[in-house]
Amino acid sequence: MATLAPLPIAAAVAPPHAGIARLRGFVTSLAELVSATRNEAEVLESGAKLLARLIAQDDWLPPAFAIPHPERYQQYLLHCDSRERFSVVSFVWAPGQGTPIHDHRVWGLVGVLRGAETSERFVRQGDGSLKPDGPAQLLRAGEVEVLSPRTGDIHRVGNARSDGPSVSIHVYGGNIGAVERATYALDGTAKRFVSGYASTVLPNLWDRSQTL
Repeated sequence: MATLAPLPIAAAVAPPHAGIARLRGFVTSLAELVSATRNEAEVLESGAKLLARLIAQDDWLPPAFAIPHPERYQQYLLHCDSRERFSVVSFVWAPGQGTPIHDHRVWGLVGVLRGAETSERFVRQGDGSLKPDGPAQLLRAGEVEVLSPRTGDIHRVGNARSDGPSVSIHVYGGNIGAVERATYALDGTAKRFVSGYASTVLPNLWDRSQTL
């Protein structure tokens, strides 16, 4: 994973996009959800439904946040809650790109917006090593995966397409670009990292001038 400095929350803001109201509605609903309960299971269940509703339509993600990079996948910040209770990120994968084995340290939701992704989970053995927890899962457009440190959040993901990019929307229970996490070798050796973001701007969720 690339190690970049976290993007300041007060960074430059991208111009509004015609479909941005969908993202604004999702962020508002998710903020209401995390304010209403601290029960992680409830947040994941209801949050997965909200995310599935968001990715069911593919007309809202500004083009600047769906651009692949020829050498590495891109992690674009779309929104971070002002209290850093959650963040929303678009991941963009060119063909052949994927992550190392890694963890999250916070709950997560992964929804595929375009293309398809593979997700391979790992479990720790008694000697500290890691082994796959069954075959890799294929996530298609419109599908959502749930992650939690309480149930095991060590995995690796990648683009399942060989002929084009894939885009997924990730939601995490914290400012994921600033969370200290780890990548892992199969023998269990950990390497600490803070992912940061590829973004240099943020989507403007709050400009409603285009609706007038």
